[in-house]
Amino acid sequence: MRRRVLVVDDNVDAAQTLAQYLRMDGHRVESALDGEAALRIAEVLHPDVAFIDLNMPRMDGAEVARRKDTEGWFDVSTLKEPYRVEGKKTLGYELAEQSEWNLPDVIVYPTGGGTGLVGMWKAFDELQHLGWIGDKRPRMISVQAAGCAPIVRAFEAGERFAKEFENAATVASGLRVPKAIGDFLILDAIRESGGTAITVTDDEMLEGSREMARTTGIFASPEGGACVPALRKLLARGDVKPNEKVVLFNTGSGIKYLEAFDQNLKAVTPRSQARSGLGPALRQ
Repeated sequence: MRRRVLVVDDNVDAAQTLAQYLRMDGHRVESALDGEAALRIAEVLHPDVAFIDLNMPRMDGAEVARRKDTEGWFDVSTLKEPYRVEGKKTLGYELAEQSEWNLPDVIVYPTGGGTGLVGMWKAFDELQHLGWIGDKRPRMISVQAAGCAPIVRAFEAGERFAKEFENAATVASGLRVPKAIGDFLILDAIRESGGTAITVTDDEMLEGSREMARTTGIFASPEGGACVPALRKLLARGDVKPNEKVVLFNTGSGIKYLEAFDQNLKAVTPRSQARSGLGPALRQ
């Protein structure tokens, strides 16, 4: 049966992926990246089904909750649906296989909702039950933006649940999660593994992405770029040793953030270089 479907998620990758699968199944699909747009589209589309991330900014929770109950909207917020964490487990499976079943000493992971970190921790347990790995586990290290760091704050305070991070702000949309539903699962994994949690600034993560591009050819998103300065800080304070095997995770493409990179580059470029002869040539 062909249905009218509304997909709402401020994570562009997640929204486009879900929408494409639904279109392949023959449904009419419209997408929105914030709550205000979702409600406007819903007035016109009258969707039969809606998949909504209720944790998005500018989401009218009361209105969405009403429609969720009366119109069959489905909440796809991180860890509110049962499938995403099962998919994220493949991060752990692939890492174990590519490491020839010897897990690294440290995993550095950019953490917003934390599904990847939680999924990997679950995957390692399952692999041990299968007899494919032993009981050795990597130290799980959560990297967050300085402007949105509920997990880091809770970890440092010794708390199992993270309070909402007020006035959250960061260029990395994947890290802009002021209140993670799975906060206790993330914190449990960090502590059980002997890991830690650390913050980096937006400027540091953008420079990390550029450094990764220069040295590896990978144009990482700011979320992935955040792991580079985080690792330097971890080495400096002795949380990671120089001889340890460390895996940094990049969770997106820098192509989604071209405007952010451009603005940052202009901000850090010396005026003498900004006024070089190359500038006018490029503007012609």
